[in-house]
Amino acid sequence: MKLGVSLRIYLPEGTPDGVRLVSKSNWTGLAVAVSRSRYPTARATRGEFRTPGVYVLTGPAENAKYEARVYIGEGEDPRVRIDAHHGQRDFWNRVVLFTSSAPILNKATIRYLEARLLELAAGAGKAELENSTGPSVPPLSEPDQQDAESFLRDMLIIYPLLGLNFFEPSEQPAEEEKLALSGPQASALGIETENGFLVFAGAKARRETVGSIPSWADSLRQELIESGALTTDPTEETSYVLSNDQEFKSPSAAAAVFLGRSAAGPLEWKNSRGLSLRKLREQAISD
Repeated sequence: MKLGVSLRIYLPEGTPDGVRLVSKSNWTGLAVAVSRSRYPTARATRGEFRTPGVYVLTGPAENAKYEARVYIGEGEDPRVRIDAHHGQRDFWNRVVLFTSSAPILNKATIRYLEARLLELAAGAGKAELENSTGPSVPPLSEPDQQDAESFLRDMLIIYPLLGLNFFEPSEQPAEEEKLALSGPQASALGIETENGFLVFAGAKARRETVGSIPSWADSLRQELIESGALTTDPTEETSYVLSNDQEFKSPSAAAAVFLGRSAAGPLEWKNSRGLSLRKLREQAISD
């Protein structure tokens, strides 16, 4: 059984649009999150940007199959590195820095954490990595490695609270939990997730759209086709096939893309007994 976790979010500027500090009870680590537009002020006023740490720059992905575009880095004085990115890299709009109030993050440890985060992000396949090459995980003594992994576990608890959901793969549900979508030249399996709706690789999307498809859904389809996420089905000329698991913002967005028309996702996605997602939602909260 997993134990509960107590986290504290502090807004030193008194506004959710400013700096956010996230800490965990009985832990020396601290997350500092700030938008790029407010970074120049934060770097001058927050001492955390001068202490050893690991940072993540995030921004919109260029490829529709990814959740975000990401750069992961480290520094004994992170401000120096982030300052350089502020002048040279255009893609990011937010930075999240992890540092510690105790002197446990030395050069070897932050390099280890950087390499492990890159390893996790690449393995999850949700982020478009801006790093040109990933450093190999540096060797640490066994005690130091265990300490670093413990620190990393707490980081991974906090990242999703700050909207960084790309370090761990989506959970693969049991087969009976999956919901099915069907229509002319279209079929798919998916599951509702914490971040939207996940459609599994191998799903077929109707190649031709109809007039009722919303413009945003048509644009999303084109992005998926151009990125290679939707490819021509070699066995059926009337359909595209999904080459990898793809998470959508909502079940309706997923349904519209695969059916090629306007669609109410909660009604279109059904379980093996024919119950719609809407009905399953209603049952989940019935007394």
